[in-house]
Amino acid sequence: MTATNPSKRPQPFIVGRPALLMIDFQRDMYLPGSEGGIPRMGGAHERVPRARSLVIAARNCRIPVVFVQEVHRPDHVDFGRELDGDEDVHCIEGQKMTEIAAEEVDFRPGDYLVPKRRYSAFFGTDLEILLKGLKADTLILCGGLTDVCVHYTFVDAHQHNYFCRVVEDCVSGSSQAAHDGALRAMEYLQTGARCMSSAVLAAFAAFAPSRVA
Repeated sequence: MTATNPSKRPQPFIVGRPALLMIDFQRDMYLPGSEGGIPRMGGAHERVPRARSLVIAARNCRIPVVFVQEVHRPDHVDFGRELDGDEDVHCIEGQKMTEIAAEEVDFRPGDYLVPKRRYSAFFGTDLEILLKGLKADTLILCGGLTDVCVHYTFVDAHQHNYFCRVVEDCVSGSSQAAHDGALRAMEYLQTGARCMSSAVLAAFAAFAPSRVA
């Protein structure tokens, strides 16, 4: 991906220790025919297998994988302002379609799971504590929506001084236009942030034999 500002040099693809963040790979967002209450662009049948390949590669290279799950109480008390825009009620606690799409993304019992009530995976969660424990420096983001939960998680990670990468063929937005705009906004914050899954796979393979002690 060409940098927005050609005078800026991107950081190395992986700085220090990486972690893969799988944001909201839930049944109501990614399974065909699901009714998630959220507008979304098509193409999940292509993006989800690519994201799964990153999970498998990360496991093989002993790179931590963190699954993030948006979940709301049945009485809607924690939605806040989320329903003021285009989104309808979604991700209700205890419903089958709110679960991580385990088979599709290789989510396993015992994996790191961070539930969240708001868009950013950092807001009101223990993600920061977990990442500090993992000694993560570079966060690689997949999932949805590109323009909402991925973008806001990226911004908070950036403000917490993490190096951030967004895998643009493993994220999807509420629309193509919103998806494209969010990718540009993230690249604006960190030159070289945008990448493709093929680059991530290559970086994981290169990282494996020389893991940071």
